[in-house]
Amino acid sequence: MAAKLKKGDKVVVLAGKDKGKTGEIQSVSPKTGKAVVEGINIAIRHQRQSQTTQGGRVSKAVPVDLSNLAIVDANGKASRVGFREEDGKKVRFAKTTGDVI
Repeated sequence: MAAKLKKGDKVVVLAGKDKGKTGEIQSVSPKTGKAVVEGINIAIRHQRQSQTTQGGRVSKAVPVDLSNLAIVDANGKASRVGFREEDGKKVRFAKTTGDVI
């Protein structure tokens, strides 16, 4: 199945503690159905000090389920993603506006 959301897409969070926030996808894991979004779902991890790195509290973006993300269309609103064929190529488009992504 083709990927509806890809790295670099601008998305809005539909559910969870960061509902309504927008960000850009940094990485997608199709096998687990999750994506890491910049500035969303931040968790604090504690890192042990070593000879090369300073220890302490490190903020890290944790993966979000793809079902809780929607692409942002040209109007800045959440949209579902559809597929259609244009000039013999399969392209993604926003269902709200019909614009090619």
